[in-house]
Amino acid sequence: MKEYEFVRVELSSFNRKPKVDYQQIIHDYAGKGWRFVQIFAPGTSGYGSAAYFELIFERDAQSSD
Repeated sequence: MKEYEFVRVELSSFNRKPKVDYQQIIHDYAGKGWRFVQIFAPGTSGYGSAAYFELIFERDAQSSD
């Protein structure tokens, strides 16, 4: 079984650049055993671009047995 983690990365309303270093987030999660799956950008906002995107990570579910 798999488990998933979704990390929202907000974009600046001025220049549409990420407010945080998303590459560092990917490296950090990889170090914790997560596999980067995809960047998801939702529908566009008023000016035709997304206000945020989500990083999607996957790993084998931790057994609670």
